[in-house]
Amino acid sequence: MLLPHFTALGAGPIVLMLHGAGGNFRSFAPQVERLAHAGYKAVAWDMPGYGHSVPVEPYGLKGLAHSAIALIEALLPADAPAPKRSVHLVGHGLGGMVAQELIMRRPDLVRRLVLVGSTSGPDSGWAQDAVSQTLLLDAAADADRPQWAQTVVAAQTGPQALAEGVMLARHCMAQVSPVTYRHALQAQAAFDRDAALSHIHVPTLLIRGEHDPLAPMAALERMAQRIHGGRWVQMPGVGHWPQLESPEAFEALLLDFLDEPPVHWTH
Repeated sequence: MLLPHFTALGAGPIVLMLHGAGGNFRSFAPQVERLAHAGYKAVAWDMPGYGHSVPVEPYGLKGLAHSAIALIEALLPADAPAPKRSVHLVGHGLGGMVAQELIMRRPDLVRRLVLVGSTSGPDSGWAQDAVSQTLLLDAAADADRPQWAQTVVAAQTGPQALAEGVMLARHCMAQVSPVTYRHALQAQAAFDRDAALSHIHVPTLLIRGEHDPLAPMAALERMAQRIHGGRWVQMPGVGHWPQLESPEAFEALLLDFLDEPPVHWTH
């Protein structure tokens, strides 16, 4: 399998960050630098079909998860002892769905899981969003993509969002291939892993922005209850892009979680 494009910085335990449908590897740009400074190897990929990464065929969660598995296996040293043959996995939006799909297939590869503005499905908001965003995309010519991106991001961010973070979110969104984005929206709308949440047995943190229209609080509460070792937190004043809207607060939550002592459970 041809590995997806990724960026990496730092040395230490690997933190792999999976962006959402409207992002790319830059969607976690602040966190790459901060995590590397904190003693981690920070890795952010371009999901297949994004940036320099070749699309998977057929496009869907299964293929995206297998691509992420291949990347993790390539990043991990082959001779590392078992505890180090795993990564901390952070997924935003669609990336959070890829992370869930991945851990269902290869739980041995994930040490800790962070789901940001994501869902296990079936939440009607994602299906409705897919319809409305597809209509917006169909109405926008190529030259209008920056305006399209601005419209989408404005509806997803909160009133206290950092202006520079919103600009970066818009920039990422405007770079997305319209063909890939349509596939991504369909994959999000159809995703349903709710029944499998009880099979997740790693420490899991779910993060949502207070004004996120795609990740309702009820969904996070449900997910946290079903995941063994799951908990959730809400970030005030921000929306669907908390890692860019309030990067310092997001990084504080993330590092506190990653730096916790290892948990040893008997299943």
